[in-house]
Amino acid sequence: MNLKKSISFLLLLALAATAGGQTARPTQGAARTNALIPVPESVTFKQGRFPLKNRFTIAVTAVQDARLIAACDRVGARLSRHTGLECSTRAQSDSGSADLVVRCGSQVPQFPVLKQDESYSLEVSDRQAVLSAHTTDGAMRGLETFYQLIEADHDGYFLPAVTVHDKPRFPWRGLMIDSGRHFMPVSVIKRQLDGMAAVKLNVLHFHLTEDQGFRIESRKFPKLHEMGSDGLYYTQDEIRDIIAYAADRGIRVVPEFDMPGHSTSWFVGYPSLATLPGPYKIERTWGIMDPAFDPTNEAVYKFIDEFLGEMAALFPDPYLHIGGDESNGEHWSKNPKIQSFMKEKGIKDNVSLQRYFTERVAAIVTKHGKKMIGWDEILSSGLPKGIVVQSWRGQESLAEAAKQGVAGILSSGYYLDHMLSAAQHYAVDPLAADAALTPDQAANILGGEACMWTEYVSEETVDSRIWPRLAAIAERFWSPRSITDVDDVYRRLDLVSLELEELGLTHETRMGRMLRRLTNGKDISALQTLVDVVEPMKIYHRGENHPTNQLSPLTRLVDAARPESLTARSFVALVDGLLSDAPRFKTNNDQLVAMLKEWRDIRPALDVTIATSPLLDDAGPVARDLSDIGAAGLEAVAFLSSAAPPSKEWRTSRLALLEKASKPNSSAVELAIIPGVRQLVIAAAEIPELKNSAHSEWKKRVKLLATEKPASPGK
Repeated sequence: MNLKKSISFLLLLALAATAGGQTARPTQGAARTNALIPVPESVTFKQGRFPLKNRFTIAVTAVQDARLIAACDRVGARLSRHTGLECSTRAQSDSGSADLVVRCGSQVPQFPVLKQDESYSLEVSDRQAVLSAHTTDGAMRGLETFYQLIEADHDGYFLPAVTVHDKPRFPWRGLMIDSGRHFMPVSVIKRQLDGMAAVKLNVLHFHLTEDQGFRIESRKFPKLHEMGSDGLYYTQDEIRDIIAYAADRGIRVVPEFDMPGHSTSWFVGYPSLATLPGPYKIERTWGIMDPAFDPTNEAVYKFIDEFLGEMAALFPDPYLHIGGDESNGEHWSKNPKIQSFMKEKGIKDNVSLQRYFTERVAAIVTKHGKKMIGWDEILSSGLPKGIVVQSWRGQESLAEAAKQGVAGILSSGYYLDHMLSAAQHYAVDPLAADAALTPDQAANILGGEACMWTEYVSEETVDSRIWPRLAAIAERFWSPRSITDVDDVYRRLDLVSLELEELGLTHETRMGRMLRRLTNGKDISALQTLVDVVEPMKIYHRGENHPTNQLSPLTRLVDAARPESLTARSFVALVDGLLSDAPRFKTNNDQLVAMLKEWRDIRPALDVTIATSPLLDDAGPVARDLSDIGAAGLEAVAFLSSAAPPSKEWRTSRLALLEKASKPNSSAVELAIIPGVRQLVIAAAEIPELKNSAHSEWKKRVKLLATEKPASPGK
């Protein structure tokens, strides 16, 4: 799998490890019971409430912007669906009788721009809510906070009395969606935009060309999409529709056209652009491919000039992404003409040749009135001021670019397709605490983008791979650095997940549909128990154990599983509570026993389910491991309850069981409960140590032993 993505994963693990244990309470006055995500810069809850009556009115005063009126109408419609109240929006100067008054100071351009003022204030009293902002974009951010404040009790729906003053920490807060490897229909893109707006993200980075597909209509060069897309592409009218839809939600759309590598689909229709003669065909497998543009061919630059001119006219955003990543130079090295050109020009290697190509393309981008953005590889001397570097190498790389006066955004640590936990993403900050940057240099770090690469993602599963974890990343981009309470962000993710579902996102509902298909419409309860405790293999190990290509159906157990098992997270929390109650070991005992018994006893029902579904033929070993692990966990809890330590042989055999169950398997899923059960097993074996040390020291020892590599279970 791609080197860029693998290195990004390793950097994320290092960053998450160094960030572990750092927590902070929300800003002053923000009760832990609120549902706000991202946490505002300043929020103060007061005594009192504003009851929502049968008819709810929104009045828009000052600037009359059609985008703002539409945003108020959408919030009103959501409020009506959620509460059953009638809601209406009107533009008026007299706001005294309105329930929500929206005051906007100035009209902004139709399409959002970088560093737009997104600040707002919200004041809720016992009779009215007043939202004030300088711009439409700021008002739209405030409307999302207003909606998240709605609560209910036996007296009905209400808003708590509150004062909010808010603005984003970073101006660039994005999501990259890869439609090149697996095409995402317009409806899928639009519902991601709805979710992005709900959590105050403001950039859709649209990855439109890849080795596996050219996904946008070109009227100048129609063979690009006609021959390079399998018919799966966006027409220019659809692109305009997406751009307008995004703009109505305060979201910019930045297109990416990858070059000089990741470009096979360009050459299917226009092989003369490539370094070596064709013919070329759409790639179906994953990885770094050899085909690349010929940087010595002047016709290539003429073609790129005309194509980017067409795209620059289509996309209104000032930025245009050229990719620039993972061009391995293999075909360049095999072309005698290119080797002769390099010698003539004094170009010493392929890295320098790519720099030559990038500088030529940068001039074309500038010619068409755009600013260039690309991955780390584009960073070199000679590029125009105003470019943006998107870093997959990490915070240090980004900081070094900032010191050179180059603006950048961070994506390392935010790769959603790595299937990591929200907590791991949440631990990564675009601006490292130890970056040692001056204020001017720090200002060059514009923010970050989460990345949704789609090798193992379909239109059916993409929502579940993005949400709700993206909401945690959105908070990292918006909220003050001090907001790092992991437990609280999980609490609020549960709440925002329901809001996202109301918007039409399918991250929750699609699982039931997939499980019913996997069981051929039969009882899914046993399979639900299994899928709730597994996670897809991390990073790209799925490809090593369950290879797929572009045409493979993504409909198996691994596709139904969530990226993060909340059941496993709850289980680990229960284990922690039990071990904190040493030497009694009574806290959470009943809950743990109930969970472990369910897992131990689930195998007969799972065997029946698996036997009737060929799509589940690789789930048998996982079902067996779940049952065995449940039994081992029950034994460990029993030892803890009796304070009688097990034999060394028991410890060795149970840790060997957990190690075996941890190994990669053809189902491409991991049992996420293994770390918690390992901690129980080790704790049971460490009971004698508890008598000879302080409880805190014993617990540290248990945690340390439980997190050691499980390759030496006899330790």
